[in-house]
Amino acid sequence: MLLIVNGESQELDARTIGDVILHFGLEGRPVVVEADGEIIAKEQWPDTEVRPQMRIELVHFVGGG
Repeated sequence: MLLIVNGESQELDARTIGDVILHFGLEGRPVVVEADGEIIAKEQWPDTEVRPQMRIELVHFVGGG
């Protein structure tokens, strides 16, 4: 399915936000997900279905110094 993830078109085999998180290897990390302008709570990821052309923003924290 074609999704817009962090501003880039991505063809992903995903049915839910949880699948998107798994695809990008972000499970278990602190992540904020916004889908079509709405923040999606972590508890909702497995149940929130994605639609073609959905705009998803994944914001995760990276340490460094």
